[in-house]
Amino acid sequence: KNRPVYIIEDDRGHWYTGITTDIKRRWHQHAELKTGAKYFRGRVPVALKYMESFENRSLASKREYVIKQMTRSQKETLIQNAQSLPEFIHL
Repeated sequence: KNRPVYIIEDDRGHWYTGITTDIKRRWHQHAELKTGAKYFRGRVPVALKYMESFENRSLASKREYVIKQMTRSQKETLIQNAQSLPEFIHL
């Protein structure tokens, strides 16, 4: 099953990195439900900055770890070099 690794920007300009099987559902959880990451309690997701898909959870988890170890500058470069993201991100 497809496992996207994603970076979401919050209303304070900070970035959160995670994994999901359904990016639309996960966005909704972060934005409106208590089933979203604790990180988003008191914060609001405002933009999907990056998404990269993997065929299984193991590969996605390894990539998530690598991204989380990156500096802000390295993540900015990753985002700038990425292909266009799906239109739904402009919610």
